[in-house]
Amino acid sequence: MTPLLLGLSGLTITTDERALFKAADPAGYILFARNIDTPEQVRALTADLRALSGRDDLPILIDQEGGRVARLGPPHWPLFPPARRFGEVFGIAPVTAIEAARLNAKAIAVTLADLGISVDCLPVLDVPVPGAHDIIGDRAYALEPGTVASLGDATLRGLRAGGVVGVVKHIPGHGRAAADSHLELPVVTAGIAALEADFAPFRALASAPMAMTAHVLYEALDPDACASQSKIVVEQTIRGTIGFDGLLMADDLGMSALGGTLPQRLAGVLAAGCDLALHCSGDFAENALLCETAPPMTAEALDRLARAMAWAQAEGETDVATLVARRDALLVSAA
Repeated sequence: MTPLLLGLSGLTITTDERALFKAADPAGYILFARNIDTPEQVRALTADLRALSGRDDLPILIDQEGGRVARLGPPHWPLFPPARRFGEVFGIAPVTAIEAARLNAKAIAVTLADLGISVDCLPVLDVPVPGAHDIIGDRAYALEPGTVASLGDATLRGLRAGGVVGVVKHIPGHGRAAADSHLELPVVTAGIAALEADFAPFRALASAPMAMTAHVLYEALDPDACASQSKIVVEQTIRGTIGFDGLLMADDLGMSALGGTLPQRLAGVLAAGCDLALHCSGDFAENALLCETAPPMTAEALDRLARAMAWAQAEGETDVATLVARRDALLVSAA
């Protein structure tokens, strides 16, 4: 198995992709809008990916946060509110907000599980600060670390009860970034004392099954490399200070925050201590290049992956409309 989570080109697996994926055995896949049409089509695609891999617990990821980051939407799937909505309610009625966030996440998870999607890149635990780039914006629950931690925990619990694995992101914190890491490398100059607020939600949820790194350079942690490619940040901050021991994936290798060729980017994140790397473009030539140069997954990474994929425990209500109605009643009651 290779330490890659790969994007696909379209609605079905092409002949070339099928041969590549069969030979390389990537750890998993990530879906985007280009891969999604109808419920029947998505179910067929995820079933095909599982059959090709021979793994029932294959990680099939998606970014279904709600708000402006949602790969599923009308007419086949409901819209979900952005994280900030729950943070606003938390300021009025914390217990209500926590339960609404849990129900919302469970509704998302039930929706995904029905399609054969097993991992949601949620919750966002970043804590924005004034002047930061809006790439996080209302994707964050609030500006206060304790609120972010409480609502992030509720979201993880909802995803788990809906049968889907959650991914906390973007560890150790993207909230101070003044640039969009899709386009350039953000540099954070804040000192260690200030960064403690960024770490706090991740430390509170250090038992999460999976985490995604931030392509951000923190001068106070490592002035020479962004977090995703910094052994110092991964070992001392993410695994050490924060205490995260789950599966660690690097954010998309195709983002402009990283320099060098794709194989060099992959080598950098693996050398830093990431277990897996995302590559989201779905470009066949790029996927082939990475598959040709990727080493096998380490035994430690394989163990973390197995533990993470065993984390979800579906239970309770499975009707999305009922869950959404209960969520909306709570949000209205706190208005």
